[in-house]
Amino acid sequence: MKRIGLLGGSFDPIHVAHLALARTALHALDLQRVELIPAASPWQRGPLRATPAQRCEMIRLAIAGEPGLVLNTTEIDRGGPTYTIETIRALPADRRYVWLLGTDQLANFCSWREWQGIADRVDLAVATRPGAPSTPPAELAQRLAAQGRQVETLPFAEMPVSASAIRDRLAHDLPVDGLLAEPVSRYIRAHRLYHD
Repeated sequence: MKRIGLLGGSFDPIHVAHLALARTALHALDLQRVELIPAASPWQRGPLRATPAQRCEMIRLAIAGEPGLVLNTTEIDRGGPTYTIETIRALPADRRYVWLLGTDQLANFCSWREWQGIADRVDLAVATRPGAPSTPPAELAQRLAAQGRQVETLPFAEMPVSASAIRDRLAHDLPVDGLLAEPVSRYIRAHRLYHD
């Protein structure tokens, strides 16, 4: 049975690096599909700028015509603070999953709520990100090693693109060409998102 990739995030907004990571994982890890899971209210960061409905719509626009990429609204539907362990528990138990991480997320993985339960339930695959090591924390590495497992490395060309930088550019009416899918850019302009 092919695994299903899970890519969580705030997607505020979804940008080209998110899409590139999802596409790369789909093929490099031979996944059945990649589900993009927008967070309702990430507990480790400040308030989001776009509403849940707006972020979901931007994801729909970004992945339209992208075979193998789908939107999963589990966390938005549940509402409240977003904890990965609750999301994983809500998924159908008869399938295999791989949670896709950036190296920045891997570095603080052991600060996540019930991280041990996450590591026990899904495989982990890390894509490199500028300025962050791809070595898992010692506690995580030891737990996986005891099960004969390890964090998978996802071959991914580093893309120094961030949602915060995009929001900043939009706030100052600077161009974001090449950073967002064109339908997403049009949606943001039409709804004047991220303009201070």
